[in-house]
Amino acid sequence: MNPANDTPLRAVALVCTLSPTPARSSSQLLAEQTMAALAERGVSGTTVRIADHDVKPGVKTDMGEGDAWPEIRATILGCDILILSTPVWLGHPSSLAQRVLERLNAELSETDDQGRMLTYGKVAGVCVVGNEDGAHKVSADLFQGLNDVGFSLAPNAVTYWVGEAMQRTDYQDLDKVPEKTADTTATLAANTVHLARHLKSATYPPS
Repeated sequence: MNPANDTPLRAVALVCTLSPTPARSSSQLLAEQTMAALAERGVSGTTVRIADHDVKPGVKTDMGEGDAWPEIRATILGCDILILSTPVWLGHPSSLAQRVLERLNAELSETDDQGRMLTYGKVAGVCVVGNEDGAHKVSADLFQGLNDVGFSLAPNAVTYWVGEAMQRTDYQDLDKVPEKTADTTATLAANTVHLARHLKSATYPPS
């Protein structure tokens, strides 16, 4: 057996619903299901709902007094896997998902002693929910942003559900998880954990 299969990993899911706790959230639900799928593969972790924290706008690691991002950033840097979960709004990721990407932009100038971004070796995955079309476009936006700031993405690194356009059914309102979504979540977890374990034992070279 490859010893990398037993490497302990940690994950954090950033939930970018616009609704703070305790409001129900489909983005929160799919993130929790993804974290549960990761847990089945030996990954521990936590979920953070961005709307519950005062994440200031900006592109620095710390935007000053009251900014909640430094603590969230420390959690990300302490993990091997980042899951970004967002609803679809007007065909785009939520404004909070965009804010997370903007804050992660600061990682472009944060490097180790060999010039590698601190996010190198960390793996990202994406969750998308909505009752309108756009899951592929949203995941493409997030994939590009996450890769730009140093995260690696495994094959099939997104799980999603979108309901019938212009209707009111939310993911959280379904009686059970659709089989295709459950299968996709399992694939995301399997591939993400596989890549994260290998990167933990074989980091990227300095450039």
